[in-house]
Amino acid sequence: MNAPQRQDLETRLVDYGARIVRLCRHLETSKAAAHVAGQLLRSGTAPLAHHGEAQDAESRRDFIHKLKLSLKELRESYRWLLLIQRAGMLRKPAALDPLIAETDELIRIFVTSTKTAQRNGTSE
Repeated sequence: MNAPQRQDLETRLVDYGARIVRLCRHLETSKAAAHVAGQLLRSGTAPLAHHGEAQDAESRRDFIHKLKLSLKELRESYRWLLLIQRAGMLRKPAALDPLIAETDELIRIFVTSTKTAQRNGTSE
């Protein structure tokens, strides 16, 4: 039997967003943590919405634009996660390692997808 197929991207983005929501609920209660949590909550849940918009894109250019928006939000989330870890806003900062790794992997997927879409595109 073949190796199990990887989760499809939409499922991964739903799971990713859920993990971001749960993380934001567990951050320390301080003004700084509330600010960072709000920023991360926005950027960490946005890729799912942008991916959905990309699926209904009106053109190849629109599709690429939506992919780039997802990528932008993932890169922002990556930086917020590093800040949370470095600033000690979570009781066990090492617990963020898997989420940081997933963010990095999603960034790589969107970089590759964007490049592929650009390479396969035709002028409109």
